[in-house]
Amino acid sequence: MSDQRYRPNVAAIIRRADGRILVGERSDVPGGWQFPQGGQKQKETQEQALTRELLEEVGLGPESYRFVKQRGPYRYLFMNGRTKNGFHGQEQTYFLLELDGDAAAVDVATAQPEFRAVQWIKPGEFELDWVPGFKREVYRQVFLDFFGVAL
Repeated sequence: MSDQRYRPNVAAIIRRADGRILVGERSDVPGGWQFPQGGQKQKETQEQALTRELLEEVGLGPESYRFVKQRGPYRYLFMNGRTKNGFHGQEQTYFLLELDGDAAAVDVATAQPEFRAVQWIKPGEFELDWVPGFKREVYRQVFLDFFGVAL
């Protein structure tokens, strides 16, 4: 039995009507692109965490999208055996959301910007080297599970 603790986390794959998905370039990692995501606080449901994270990171309220499906958990360990707030890694649940309306509603100029830029890409255009090595297996599995795309 493992004594490793995983932080509960939610991640959002936001899809436009044309099938393109939103990825954001991290403010603290130039060239690092990922889905909006974040930790689930104590006493917070996954849906509440997802709503909060989307407002905080890309300025989208729940009226802006609709739920399609969810998958998970996906787990990864932090690099080099590090711990963060007593956790050895994260356990993520991914949510596929369909954007209702205008993609221009996405706004990364939030109070504490997580992203410096966003782009809408076809799922097959995602590059694994956009994410740190310790997250790549999760991204590989997520793209396979949600889109049938082998990265």
